[in-house]
Amino acid sequence: EAAQREESRRTFFAHSGIGLGSLAMATLWDAPATTAQAPRSVTHESLRPRQGHFPATAKNVIYLFMVGGPSHLDLFDYKPQLERYAGQPMPDSYVGKVKFEQIRDSQPLLMPSPWGFSRAGETGRYISNLLPETRKILDELSFIHTVSTEESVHPHAQLLLLTGHRTAGRPSLGSWALYGLGSESENLPGFIVLSSTVVPQAHDGILTSGFLSSIYHGVQLRGSGPPILDLNPPPGITPQENSYVVDAINELNAASLASKGDPEIAARISAYELAFRMQGSAPELVDLSDESQHTLDLYGVDKHQLDRPSFARECLLARRMVERGVRFVQVNLGDWDHHGSIEKGFPPACNQLDRPMAGLVQDLRQRGLLDDTLVIWGGEFGRTPVAQPQKTAPVGRDHLIESFTMWMVGGGVKPGVDLGATDELGFHAVEDPHHAHDVQATILHLLGLDHTKLTYRYQGRDFRLTDVYGNVMQKLLA
Repeated sequence: EAAQREESRRTFFAHSGIGLGSLAMATLWDAPATTAQAPRSVTHESLRPRQGHFPATAKNVIYLFMVGGPSHLDLFDYKPQLERYAGQPMPDSYVGKVKFEQIRDSQPLLMPSPWGFSRAGETGRYISNLLPETRKILDELSFIHTVSTEESVHPHAQLLLLTGHRTAGRPSLGSWALYGLGSESENLPGFIVLSSTVVPQAHDGILTSGFLSSIYHGVQLRGSGPPILDLNPPPGITPQENSYVVDAINELNAASLASKGDPEIAARISAYELAFRMQGSAPELVDLSDESQHTLDLYGVDKHQLDRPSFARECLLARRMVERGVRFVQVNLGDWDHHGSIEKGFPPACNQLDRPMAGLVQDLRQRGLLDDTLVIWGGEFGRTPVAQPQKTAPVGRDHLIESFTMWMVGGGVKPGVDLGATDELGFHAVEDPHHAHDVQATILHLLGLDHTKLTYRYQGRDFRLTDVYGNVMQKLLA
């Protein structure tokens, strides 16, 4: 029976003639449906929106990824005892129980935050004095103070956090979300990455579709110039002529798909069709001239430099993307790798972060988008409460993998939660310890996806983002 179905399919394609590209594309991107199939019952690789395993509280995700590992002890996890014992050696009880990446001293010196903390909001929680704008949204943010990871090297830690595995080749979080739910945008990619300020050490490993179809691969938008290189046709080619080219290419690809059955050929057809539609949608997306002065000020975007790459511009673009149905937006900001001269490098990084981050949350709320948009903030690990001495620069902080802070807001997250607590010096979790896999499981849960059921059969086994780990952080759920 299977052979008969395959023969009928090949015969159909062989006799279809003109229009093969459109027909093939129709199977890849169906019109949006009110009732969609669950991810594992999809019979072809599709970008059409579909339901998850249960009702979702979040439709879209904006992941503010802090490349390099920001110091949570200088931002969100206030430790008064660090001020009391400043300059004293790390206690004997910690020796051998903390993994340093670069520090070689057995008992480095404790270092409090040079900038201090103060209370804010109705919750009265502590926040760094370097984040005056974030204070305005503090009551809405829910913190996970006890995230841990096994990887203390940047590329491996980034891969573990965003693909679930320490080595390259696995699908990224955005790709899994797109695979499970499809996209509501027909004219933009469903998974977009913005990274004008930094190149992550893991490079494309944190936006790849891995062994999933390449239709789920993240698309990186450039910070300046054309959003995507080679998107527009050469000078002198009319839209109609360009359409003929795309149709002809897809007819050839569809014939090849019929004879070979390679799913990557189907992905190629999808890519050509999407690129054709993006010739009109991408320039409109990045044109901020229709944004009000109030909105530009909210994010800190200079109206005279709307095309200038910046984290502020990318946060505003992220809002515009979720408005247009993009499923998953990742905005990378760095570099937070302050091993040395933290007093020189940290305040400018916070200044770059503060207003756009707060503005994004406020803008989403004002527009009614925060209820179904999940915003996540965090890096691949945290920073030590002890100083890392440098020969050529003032002290900094080394990598800390035992416990660090992330936060979430919107999309079904209960506001104002402080999940977990670290010890008095900020080394280890003493309450509600969590792992990066728990973060992944919770993000998928908020999207209506069961992380244990969102699987893909590859090389004889079912793979999933969280591998055999991960628990949903129930205390975060509204």
